[in-house]
Amino acid sequence: MSVSVVRRGLELLSNDLKVGGKSQKKTKNCQKTMMDQISSNKQGVRKQIRQLQAHSQARKSKTTVKDKHVKNALEEYRKKQKKNQLDANLKYFLGTSYRTQEKYTKKILQQNIGRLSRQQPEQPEKKPAQHTSVFTEEEFQKFQEEYFSNL
Repeated sequence: MSVSVVRRGLELLSNDLKVGGKSQKKTKNCQKTMMDQISSNKQGVRKQIRQLQAHSQARKSKTTVKDKHVKNALEEYRKKQKKNQLDANLKYFLGTSYRTQEKYTKKILQQNIGRLSRQQPEQPEKKPAQHTSVFTEEEFQKFQEEYFSNL
């Protein structure tokens, strides 16, 4: 066979090889199985499978605008705001007939005061109690006379 005949045969076959080669590569990349995408490490295989399944499901599901409701920004803001419960709390506490003892209320208030020294309330100074004697002044006089008279 001559060189020219071989060249013509290769040219005819080269077109088929190019088209066939490209399509095979594309199908291999697109049709990778899940097990091919998972690493060969022993740890974390289940997590990788879950992640791959989640990605494949996320691509398939497309969100639509059919069921979407237009929300008013002011309404959303009001929903998220904390509601003032002061009135309900006052009605509840004023409606009860039970009153706590003063020692318990003081204890609760004391626990709620901050622990820093600057937050501590000033303690009232305790006045020292005046010492009262059991004996009267007249008895002291009698004792003094009796004791010193014998000397």
